[in-house]
Amino acid sequence: MANLPIYIQIHNDIKRNIEANRWKIGDRIPSERELSTQFGVSRMTLRQAIQTLVDEGILERRVGSGTFVANQKVQEKMSGVTGFTDLMLAQGKTPSSKVITYHTMEPSLSEMEKLKIDESQTVLRMERVRYGDEVPICFEVATVPEDIVSGLEKSEVTSSLYRTLERKKGLRLGKAQQTVSAMNASERIAEYLGIKRGDAILRLRQITYLQDGRPFEYVRTQYVGDRFEFYLEKE
Repeated sequence: MANLPIYIQIHNDIKRNIEANRWKIGDRIPSERELSTQFGVSRMTLRQAIQTLVDEGILERRVGSGTFVANQKVQEKMSGVTGFTDLMLAQGKTPSSKVITYHTMEPSLSEMEKLKIDESQTVLRMERVRYGDEVPICFEVATVPEDIVSGLEKSEVTSSLYRTLERKKGLRLGKAQQTVSAMNASERIAEYLGIKRGDAILRLRQITYLQDGRPFEYVRTQYVGDRFEFYLEKE
């Protein structure tokens, strides 16, 4: 795992501590200052590692209190798989994306678990700001096994992944598992989305599958609370 970014290595260490019950649900973890000293990294690097765990719902920040191991949230089953591009088009909006990062690397522990892969398989991890009519709607971190997107141009992957996989590779989408919760925007995410730090955002975590049952995408998306809403229909 020597090639993993430092913040992902720290993410993995903290996740292992939680899974080993060193820190239990509801426990406050050490402060950023303590952890940055413990891991021998800058506060900025440590904060990036913590944020990945917050985005995954493993940790939660409480204003004025610190960072805690998150409780398991009540989940509501949602149905249907719709890509952002199709979703915006259905609303009569013009979709677009701005790529923030686009790297091939080793997977984190969370990515291995969600995508059912091992450390020998590399993944594409990309961060994008997604827009509707040039208004920022969400900030998205998507991880895909590298073999799924091999041979595809970067522009094909970043513009509309679902459409590209169906059109260029003949892959058919299956089900998706989605978890939605509320949180407050971090300073970094607020800057990308044109909102204030602490503003309400909706966090969606999704694992998307191919029709053959293989998980091919793990996405962590943060939507601007007053620019997007989820619609559920029960039969």
